[in-house]
Amino acid sequence: MDPEYRDRAVFVDGTLVLADLHFGKAEASTVEFPIGAGDDCVERLEGLLDHFDPDEVVLAGDVFHSFSSVPDSADAALSGISRAVRGSGARLVVVEGNHDTMLGDAYAGDLHDEYELDTEGDDTVVVTHGHEEPETPADAYVVGHDHPAIEIEGQKRPCFLVGDGAYRRSDVLVVPAFNRLVEGLSVNGRVGTSRPELSPMVTRIAQFRPVVFDAESEEVLTFPPLGQFSRML
Repeated sequence: MDPEYRDRAVFVDGTLVLADLHFGKAEASTVEFPIGAGDDCVERLEGLLDHFDPDEVVLAGDVFHSFSSVPDSADAALSGISRAVRGSGARLVVVEGNHDTMLGDAYAGDLHDEYELDTEGDDTVVVTHGHEEPETPADAYVVGHDHPAIEIEGQKRPCFLVGDGAYRRSDVLVVPAFNRLVEGLSVNGRVGTSRPELSPMVTRIAQFRPVVFDAESEEVLTFPPLGQFSRML
């Protein structure tokens, strides 16, 4: 797997993967989100579609936030995502997350627990949300769920986490939350601790390498494994 990182999403062999859009979170919490969070996600996705021209787009779970209802804003945001993907000529694939109990009421297409990518090489790559252990054996997994971020010099930045052989000798790539208004879970200080909110596929976080896409320079910044890097912070 040779991923390309950009704006909280990853491109793998013709497939664009993004996770944790959490549409409708504003209505489900006391946190006041600015109006237009869904529009922001759609506009940024359109930029990614123009940049990568993918064959398919996979939403890797937690498309919605609420467990009990689908706010109009969430329904509209998902419709905007669908239109953008169709308009680009790509195919939309939706993987369910632990928050997506109402997703079937709003999305008429197929829903997946896990989705195997059509890769160019011999390696098997599976996309799943990451809140549960996968059933499909794979050489590499792309997951969401943890909303990883890293604090550097007092600034929290979304990050990808790359774990070579981290889950039963398979590689794991954790994608940050695509919704910019979802607070990231800082990975700083979690080395050597047991955190139940983390994915069961991220049990040895010390071996994961943070990767940050810098939007201003459009550079990809790769850091050492957290077991080493946390001592430098």
